[in-house]
Amino acid sequence: MDAPSAGYGFEYLIETLNDSSHKKFFNVSKLGGTKYGNVALHLLGFDEFLIIKMHFLTLFFIFSGIPAMVDFAAMREAVKTLGGDPKKVHPACPTDLTVDHSLQIDFSKCTIQNAPNPGGGDLQKAGKLSPLKVQPKKLPCRGQTTCRGSCDAGELGRNSGTFSSQIENTPILCPFHLQPVPEPETVLKNQEVEFGRNRERLQFFKWSSRVFKNVAVIPPGTGMAHQVNLEYLSRVVFEEEDLLFPDSVVGTDSHITMVNGLGILGWGVGGIETEAVMLGLPVSLTLPEVVGCELTGTSNAFVTSIDVVLGVTKHLRQVGVAGKFVEFFGNGVSQLSIVDRTTIANMCPEYGAILSFFPVDNVTLKHLEHTGFDKAKLESMETYLKAVKLFRNDENSSGEPEYSQVIQINLNSIVPSVSGPKRPQDRVAVTDMKSDFQACLKEKVGFKGFQIAAEKQNDTVSIHYEGSEYKLSHGSVVIAAVISCTNNCNPSVMLAAGLLAKKAVEAGLHVKPYIRTSLSPGSGMVTHYLSSSGVLPYLSKLGFEIVGYGCSTCVGNTAPLSEAVLNAVKQGDLVTCGVLSGNKNFEGRLCDCVRANYLASPPLVVAYAIAGTVNIDFQTEPLGTDPAGKNIYLHDIWPSREEVHQVEEEYVILSMFKTLKEKIEMGNKRWNSLEAPDSVLFPWDLKSTYIRCPSFFDKLTKEPIALQPIENAHVLLYLGDSVTTDHISPAGSIARNSAAAKYLTNRGLTPREFNSYGARRGNDAVMTRGTFANIKLFNKFIGKPAPKTIHFPSGQMLDVFEAAELYQKEGIPLIILAGKKYGSGNSRDWAAKGPYLLGVKAVLAESYEKIHKDHLIGIGIAPLQFLPGENADFLGLSGRETFSLTFPQELSPGITLNIQTSTGKVFSVIASFENDVEITLYKHGGLLNFVARKFS
Repeated sequence: MDAPSAGYGFEYLIETLNDSSHKKFFNVSKLGGTKYGNVALHLLGFDEFLIIKMHFLTLFFIFSGIPAMVDFAAMREAVKTLGGDPKKVHPACPTDLTVDHSLQIDFSKCTIQNAPNPGGGDLQKAGKLSPLKVQPKKLPCRGQTTCRGSCDAGELGRNSGTFSSQIENTPILCPFHLQPVPEPETVLKNQEVEFGRNRERLQFFKWSSRVFKNVAVIPPGTGMAHQVNLEYLSRVVFEEEDLLFPDSVVGTDSHITMVNGLGILGWGVGGIETEAVMLGLPVSLTLPEVVGCELTGTSNAFVTSIDVVLGVTKHLRQVGVAGKFVEFFGNGVSQLSIVDRTTIANMCPEYGAILSFFPVDNVTLKHLEHTGFDKAKLESMETYLKAVKLFRNDENSSGEPEYSQVIQINLNSIVPSVSGPKRPQDRVAVTDMKSDFQACLKEKVGFKGFQIAAEKQNDTVSIHYEGSEYKLSHGSVVIAAVISCTNNCNPSVMLAAGLLAKKAVEAGLHVKPYIRTSLSPGSGMVTHYLSSSGVLPYLSKLGFEIVGYGCSTCVGNTAPLSEAVLNAVKQGDLVTCGVLSGNKNFEGRLCDCVRANYLASPPLVVAYAIAGTVNIDFQTEPLGTDPAGKNIYLHDIWPSREEVHQVEEEYVILSMFKTLKEKIEMGNKRWNSLEAPDSVLFPWDLKSTYIRCPSFFDKLTKEPIALQPIENAHVLLYLGDSVTTDHISPAGSIARNSAAAKYLTNRGLTPREFNSYGARRGNDAVMTRGTFANIKLFNKFIGKPAPKTIHFPSGQMLDVFEAAELYQKEGIPLIILAGKKYGSGNSRDWAAKGPYLLGVKAVLAESYEKIHKDHLIGIGIAPLQFLPGENADFLGLSGRETFSLTFPQELSPGITLNIQTSTGKVFSVIASFENDVEITLYKHGGLLNFVARKFS
């Protein structure tokens, strides 16, 4: 075959072999003679199908890590039942499991926002949890001649609060003395609750690290997985047994691509496929196109890397790069720091590409030197990468590779922007924000619109909060969060936020107290430089206190809004807003009553919090007034690029990286002292509401049975376009009237002990009940957003789980009808596992997000696709029919099948299997069954 067009990233990934024996796989330990020193992609008999076998560094989150490790534990049980040796079930490659999604904001602004039972129900009652131990302890002044105040001086010193705890973490530096002080009280309280609430899960993780080979756990309180990967785990080039080979990574989260900015090839495949990689199976993919994205020009002084990434996201989404590799090149790349590049790479899932790659160049080497890489290691790395032609020479653009397609983006055209109010790709220039929001109020309900009646668009509702009266209106900001994803690895934007806060405080500006503000750094590194540079107290003064380390607001783990705000929102049917520096802003994700959510850079998050509304034109309207009554505009307090650069050069220093690496290796006292079993099989607790042996293997047989037809299947849900994995399997709070809530209530838990769906992903009973439980799910059978559907045999409108349960009792199989881009968003394995356990046998959609389609196959659900140009409306389907389908025993990729309905209609669909491996997995009933049989 002809060689594909490819860039550095593609060469970094493959050496193509013209061999069709279906047997040769090359592991990294055998690659001494290969051209690129990397893994081989092996052609399997036809031109476009490849197998990758890599030296993987597999990265997990607590959300996807829990179900993955629970599957491993359950697989040991299944292997034993089939007569095999359960001890053989181990990850075959290095696996780093990062616990970073367990943080919830129970405490902020040094006050209790929501004091839950930290044990999630039973642990505290059983006396297994120690009470909160936070004792104030003053740090005496050490008498420095530069002393400008005591360490507990006034309100500016409160975030440096001198509190002690058993929890070890990165010390904060007193901004007046630059002497180490313990963590803020808010962090300690949230961590105390985090360890208590998640004790069962953490004990399970510790058991996993003891009994499974190649598993390392990075405990809570360390930081966000992607940033830990960048600062601690990444090697760029590995050296083992006198062999050099490129670093590579796959993981359960879509945003694994963040590490692409460091010149490391990595992407998220989701939990199910990652489990296969852990077990030594190859990853399959169709040979992708490599799109070159040429960056030219220079961004202006008011543009941050977040503005650049929002601009890139919108542009690439419009062009269409779904299922492709994107590689950045051009003179604009050389102007981007590594943290700028990682910020851009992090948003790859939002523009739909498999990965977005920045080749290693001189900027990369300087960054690695700055973060503590040994000089001899760097010299070896540079020599190796240049020898195998994987090094980008930023001084010679004539050597750029050829690409399948080239897209040009001029950085001069990028302007300060936000994205929203419901999708990451909907970029809005800050200068157009007011007019755009007002247009959204008028538009009919959809991706942008809220359809507020004209006479209601200027409504206000008064609230009383902490002794003062405030007015809420459409556009009022009620959540403002600088959170640990997308940009917390980027000191420039974090310091810009801090400097803006400093100028705002000095000008007498403040944030209204009812706004839920928070600062959740990606790692202790961020805390370190914000503190040492002296800007942290000013962020705290505006309410942006550090609440802990890990994902929080972005996944719905924020503190609940005050009753006053909630009542006002309901009374006025207000479209209130959340502003966050994250990467996901789907409606209802942050809070079910906050309808408009905008992604913004950290300084803009602070600015909108001060303004208190997004319905503002920063060019013509002031943020507020100073004590003398003078108007203060955004441009008055916006830090210059030179200011930010100067502070970054002075305070983001080498010693910080070395200290943080040492702390990660040491762990912390709570994790180190946590007890856990070390038995071969996990001792399941039948009363646990967090960890439960899943039912995936209950009917597992030694050999796979023949493919069964789908006969007289009812449609469980009739969905439209762009149904996300959040719609299918929400990660946030558990609604009190949901099927999952009823299950937990029946087990003695109160609503404040429910925790979140993300926290309970080790319990299949909760997650099955939580499938399609998103309050914003729009089922055409219902005609409005609600997690409901129709059980057609009885005509009842029920929760989706209750309807599916009735269908299963009646022995009726189920399918789902959907439109375009079904399963977009996060690579969430429960978005496939949940429908499977509901009894769904197939999904029929116009198109799929690739990762989700792979998950459907990996769990045993057939992904069917309408013929081009056809859909349910075109075929005249109502969804009330029953559907029948027969599979030939000899399936082939892309085969056309016929479906017959109970009305007599027959139409053709495509079975969306891309290769023989996917067909093999489907015949086995999914990946888990295939692997379990392999070990038996």
